[in-house]
Amino acid sequence: MLKRSAPWLVLLASAVLEAVWATALGLSDGFSKPLPTLVFLITATLSMLGLGMAIRSIPLGTAYAIWVGIGAALTVGWAMATGVEPFSVLKLLFIAGIVGCAAGLKALPTEKKQPAPAS
Repeated sequence: MLKRSAPWLVLLASAVLEAVWATALGLSDGFSKPLPTLVFLITATLSMLGLGMAIRSIPLGTAYAIWVGIGAALTVGWAMATGVEPFSVLKLLFIAGIVGCAAGLKALPTEKKQPAPAS
């Protein structure tokens, strides 16, 4: 069970890192501030490596959609929580929709169907 879950956990961690690097990118002021720039470089690298590892077991389209969706939802959620963006109930509903769609993709079977033998 853990072996099947590992790629999904790596993907989730990579999506969280995507939110971190996106936030650091905004804080770097065009890469002019050293600490946010360093955080961006490290977390972007780790996020991409994690995504690359996850797609060994998870179909690329599914993994990418989940990675982007969760990362974007966390980025917007953090921006609203910290006052960088104004809070909006509609934004919250749309973020919930993104997360719900990501969960739906996770729930779908990932097994590839084998083509029928030619007769």
